[in-house]
Amino acid sequence: MIYVIVILVLIVVVIGIISIWISKARQKVREFSNLAWGTDSLSEGVRKMQQEYSETPKSVSAMTGLYLPKIKKDFPEFQYDEMKTRAENVLCSYLLSIDRNNPGELKEGNRELRDKLEMYISMLKGKGQREYYQKIKIHRTEISEYKKRDGRCIITFQSAIQFLYYMQDEQGKLLAGNKEMYTQEKYDIDVIYIQDREKIANELDLSLGVNCPNCGAPISGLGSKLCAYCQTPVVEINIYAWTFSNVRAVKQ
Repeated sequence: MIYVIVILVLIVVVIGIISIWISKARQKVREFSNLAWGTDSLSEGVRKMQQEYSETPKSVSAMTGLYLPKIKKDFPEFQYDEMKTRAENVLCSYLLSIDRNNPGELKEGNRELRDKLEMYISMLKGKGQREYYQKIKIHRTEISEYKKRDGRCIITFQSAIQFLYYMQDEQGKLLAGNKEMYTQEKYDIDVIYIQDREKIANELDLSLGVNCPNCGAPISGLGSKLCAYCQTPVVEINIYAWTFSNVRAVKQ
């Protein structure tokens, strides 16, 4: 009988210790939640954390100060503010094309970009899915990279952007995303100029170069002033010789 009483007492003690530990743990959680999010409720704290995350813009790779002088040296007529606006318009129209299931919404871009967009929309249709990008807002856009290779000059703009994103099937079932909470993302937008046609392998790009106004010969090289064939003066290459070739989400 004594052993039974001892065991019962030990059980009560253990239960008491566990109860005290749980109570202290809950108190610690409440203190942490109150300190971090201003509420005693952990679930409410997590919700606030998710809300704050959804409203905090991504940081972009801001290399404009480094690359813009190099670009201006190669292309004196390059207008940064105008090109940045064009890049932002291309990004928004690219996402709206997906949202509206219509590749024709894309404002501008070469065949490479338009083919990519059409294939992506066709892929979604084949799966019976729709992606939605709503209430789009761009926070910041900067030049993140400038490359010269394989006959091309490539400027990459990077944008921090927010939108309401979600995916549905044909029955309207939500497959991904959130209709009420913003998504913060980063996108790269490539704009290219054909520097030397002789180095370009893709014949779709051949229409992107500049020709002599007199004899029609292609103008190779940056900032050429004279046609190499007939010596006719050539107007400085302007911003509209550039074309957008790619839009892609930046992996976190």
